Amino acid sequence: MISFWCERLLVGDELRSGVRVRADERGMITAHEVGVPAHASDVRVSTAVPGFANAHSHLFHRVLRGRTHGDGGDFWAWRERMYDAAGALTPDRYRRLAVAVFREMVASGFTAVGEFTYVHHRPDGSPYPDHDMELALVSAAEEVGIRLTLLDTCYLDGGIGTPLSAAQRRFGDGSAAAWLDRWHALRDRVRAASPSGLATLGAAIHSLRAVHPDAIAAVLAGLPAEVPLHMHLSEQPRENDDVRAAYGITPTAVLDALGALGPRLSVVHATHLTADDIAALGRAGVTVVMCPTTEADLGDGIGPAVDLAAAGCTIAIGSDQNAVIDPLLELRGLEAGERLGSGRRGRFSPADLLVAGTGAGYRSLGLGRGTLGVGEPLDLVELDAASVRTVGSAPEQLVLSATAADILAVYVGGRRVDARARDDLSAAYAAVLAEFDAMNGIE
Repeated sequence: MISFWCERLLVGDELRSGVRVRADERGMITAHEVGVPAHASDVRVSTAVPGFANAHSHLFHRVLRGRTHGDGGDFWAWRERMYDAAGALTPDRYRRLAVAVFREMVASGFTAVGEFTYVHHRPDGSPYPDHDMELALVSAAEEVGIRLTLLDTCYLDGGIGTPLSAAQRRFGDGSAAAWLDRWHALRDRVRAASPSGLATLGAAIHSLRAVHPDAIAAVLAGLPAEVPLHMHLSEQPRENDDVRAAYGITPTAVLDALGALGPRLSVVHATHLTADDIAALGRAGVTVVMCPTTEADLGDGIGPAVDLAAAGCTIAIGSDQNAVIDPLLELRGLEAGERLGSGRRGRFSPADLLVAGTGAGYRSLGLGRGTLGVGEPLDLVELDAASVRTVGSAPEQLVLSATAADILAVYVGGRRVDARARDDLSAAYAAVLAEFDAMNGIE
């Protein structure tokens, strides 16, 4: 039995004092008590919130952090640099990079991550013997102690009506049927490779640029109904233009016609939408995963987050390219984008932002409600409410003053996994980045 006592616990818009949370040996919550004194046997925390969920990550993009800003250009120019990084991955190098990135995520307050992974095969497209790339990520999550929903991604085309390029060859499985065969085999391997149960298998369709509607229909028919499904949607105007040219309607309308829209679907970015798109996504109860730091870094634009929420969508957040790993900065960026676009403050309430960073992401990843309720995992983050950044803040507004530097401790399943106490993260990054540099001829 595990017992935590929180001086203050903030869940959504509810601030509770003197909260004891009990969990079983598996780290699943069994009971709550509110307004009670601490016991000597309790793990004591000061100001606590549910664990943050990173609902969209491409961890290998981390190698580009602080290295592409002199290039200028746009998203499409940046993508070529990303392909160089993808080409340098091996299962061992992927695992060591994942350990470092997952440690940084934990240190920043993320207790769960959805890794949108499409680097499946060798650079020539031939398969590894045993899902080596995917299992490298499972192994890294097990080592670090972060929850991982592995969003294994179907990626079949280099563009609409275009075959995969040489740089993209390792992403593809040839057909939706072949991807489904590999996905079902991988599901059993992920279960076996994660004795803790921290890692589970979800699914993703890269985009309408990379998967034809007929193949999307096959994926929808072949996936179990309970599996969370993610997809990039309308990140760039060019994507919308290409889809309209090919199919005569918007990407959202294509998905709607396929019956793809629904509560199990999470669309990522959703930056460039029509009013009809917003209405369709809202009616279907789709989750929209916004990645404000990436959308700013790549010049994607500001998505209609408040309009999507008003239409009925759930809003979650992700770190995407990992140029920034900080859930609180993502949430602040979500509100800042809305303020810049509207000229008004308070577009999202602090409670709305906290839910977007915690429970909404957990639901998107198939990990339950993420509210520290009975029957849920004891995934909890302790915030410093008296740092130079947060002192004087109302507890309910800490989400707008704190940063990852104010994370005091992180617990996953009741187990402390704060990565700051681990090996030097900077040294781990430096070692693996040096290998990427060597592969790409950078001295």
